[in-house]
Amino acid sequence: MPPYTGAMPLAVVHNPLFTAELAADHRFPMPKYAAIADILLREGIVSPGAFHSPGPAPAEWIGLAHERAYVDQVFSANVPEAINRLIGFHVSESVAARSRHACAGTVMTARLAFEHGLACSTAGGSHHAKRAHGAGFCVFNDVGVAANLLLASGEIDTALVFDCDVHQGDGTAEIFRDEPRVKTVSLHAEKNFPARKEESDLDIALPDGMEDEAYLEVLQQALTTALDLIRPDIVFYNAGVDPHRDDRLGRLALSSEGLEDRDRRVIGFFRERGIAVAGVMGGGYSRDIMEVAGRHAILHRVASEFV
Repeated sequence: MPPYTGAMPLAVVHNPLFTAELAADHRFPMPKYAAIADILLREGIVSPGAFHSPGPAPAEWIGLAHERAYVDQVFSANVPEAINRLIGFHVSESVAARSRHACAGTVMTARLAFEHGLACSTAGGSHHAKRAHGAGFCVFNDVGVAANLLLASGEIDTALVFDCDVHQGDGTAEIFRDEPRVKTVSLHAEKNFPARKEESDLDIALPDGMEDEAYLEVLQQALTTALDLIRPDIVFYNAGVDPHRDDRLGRLALSSEGLEDRDRRVIGFFRERGIAVAGVMGGGYSRDIMEVAGRHAILHRVASEFV
């Protein structure tokens, strides 16, 4: 990959604490977050020392999206074992710190997107976390936190969550179910996790094995329909790479080129209309950390074309 030579650098949010301590054989590929940052530095998309680094989100921010009792359990690393099982790993102090920094990272990404038109995190997109508890490798719903905070502060009046992770954004849909200022769109594999889906403002359930051409056709229709739902001040784009044909937990069949075209179409659609875009990582699962990190870095490579 040749070095990035754009007119100005892409604003990228990263903190080493995005990587928590998990067992080396855990099926959640936690080391990918550090690997994404390494790729961006190596390719020149981000210069050394140029990452925007968030601190930990305070409980008051996270409590805008989650029940305070659950927030306190996470902050004290004292989450009931039943909820740890729903999440898929034990919420240790390291995991709690990661979750707080990831939430603050998505807030920072949104604010940078307003400043520059577009910004991306190297984490975020934890869309299965609901108000009362986490689930599906998601402790806190960072997009839920960020959108609620920006609404509460008056920084935005409206927001759109455009979620292309292969799994339905059920937690995000639940958090914003009764919030008319935020609309949620989810393109996901119909037969994938979660078994029980929530109702987004627009759900597009896709059949197993869908490939690039068919997916991109559906995507284009979804983009147009999304703007019929709301005229957002900002779009939170969940660019999960688990629709990839080689993903361990996906059921779709996109190529790496298909993911690249997807990201280019989503970012281009909203930026052409003057709408700020905050990109977050979402899911991506492989035993080969550099392989999955490379897929995630597609978002940053594509986003660099628009700055």
